[in-house]
Amino acid sequence: MDNVDLLLRYFPDLTTGQLDQFKKLGPLYAEWNEKINVISRKDVENLYVNHVLHSLGIARVQTFRPDADVLDVGTGGGFPGIPLAILFPQTRFHLVDSIGKKITVVNAVAEALHLTNVRAEQARAEQLKGQYDFVVSRAVTRMKEFYGWVRLRAKKKSIHELDNGILYLKGGDLEEELRELKRPYALYALSDYFTEEFFETKKVVYVPL
Repeated sequence: MDNVDLLLRYFPDLTTGQLDQFKKLGPLYAEWNEKINVISRKDVENLYVNHVLHSLGIARVQTFRPDADVLDVGTGGGFPGIPLAILFPQTRFHLVDSIGKKITVVNAVAEALHLTNVRAEQARAEQLKGQYDFVVSRAVTRMKEFYGWVRLRAKKKSIHELDNGILYLKGGDLEEELRELKRPYALYALSDYFTEEFFETKKVVYVPL
């Protein structure tokens, strides 16, 4: 099964344009990773499962509406923000990372794919002032600390099925970490949505803000 067929299996409504954008991700990241290491070398070969499909796991929990605003904190080379921006072309995505060279890669990939709904910025989450429907991320720190960074970033009015909040991709046993958070949360196992072995322990953590 090639990479685009894999995505089509789970997201059968992708347009020709979206499929073309997803198809270009592999060569783009392979090229950029030679210059600026944003993905581990062995993971470049597994880009579509370990990074693209993993990022799209958030879309299995919540579909973003047009004109919604989503903040991706600690985006690295653009995950989960870039795959989600392809999937939701009318949703605005703000991708931030404290490391400038990673934002260089994000900007280059977004430009090559003509993603007009992506804004990338070198910044720390604590410095941001904007308001968003959701904050997404992939395991940048413990949930308690992450919550402290972004707890004031949610818009007051919710327009989605879930109330505005955090959608956080994380793996392993999260019981102790989430107990430390002392906030309401919900866990979604990605193994309920995707059959690949990679997703056996992977989850989306939802925390309302």
